Amino acid sequence: MVRMSAEERRESVIRAAIAEFAQRGYYGTSTEAIASRVGVSQPYLFRLFAGKKAIFAAASLRCVEDTCRVLGEAAEGLEGEEALHAMANAYVRLITEQPERLQMQMQTYITVAAAEAEGDHEFGEAVRAGWMKLWDTVHLPLGADDNDTTTFLAYGMLINTLAAMGFPPEHRVWQGMYPSARITGRLEK
Repeated sequence: MVRMSAEERRESVIRAAIAEFAQRGYYGTSTEAIASRVGVSQPYLFRLFAGKKAIFAAASLRCVEDTCRVLGEAAEGLEGEEALHAMANAYVRLITEQPERLQMQMQTYITVAAAEAEGDHEFGEAVRAGWMKLWDTVHLPLGADDNDTTTFLAYGMLINTLAAMGFPPEHRVWQGMYPSARITGRLEK
């Protein structure tokens, strides 16, 4: 059996953490569940990460990085409407093929609010920095227009909300979406 490097193990933990936190949130997920999913002990988990908060932050930021990568790749060489539709399609595909990514995003926003309420601003600052990276990823392909960028991200948040609530693709609430942003039977609950 080939042994994994610490970096490979760390990647395994991040993937497991996304799956666990997406389902149960920060407060409902134990580090024991994450360690068990990866097949490591809790002490080993804490050799890779400083604690549960660090694991959650790594999982949250990975989701933002992955979203930026997917949108950036979709818009490569495109601009304006073409970029908009390519990024919308890519995002819908991401959250329908990997619904835990959407669930993790939603858990992240809730956890930022909870951390801020407790006086912990470090996590929120990291997530806001990730959001700004997302903003920049879509801003340039959309012609560096603030209104277009805001509209695109607003549609994305609406898609997040509708998908998270389980509205079926044929429901009338989807009709106002960009055609490329509509979930067309790809969303499984």
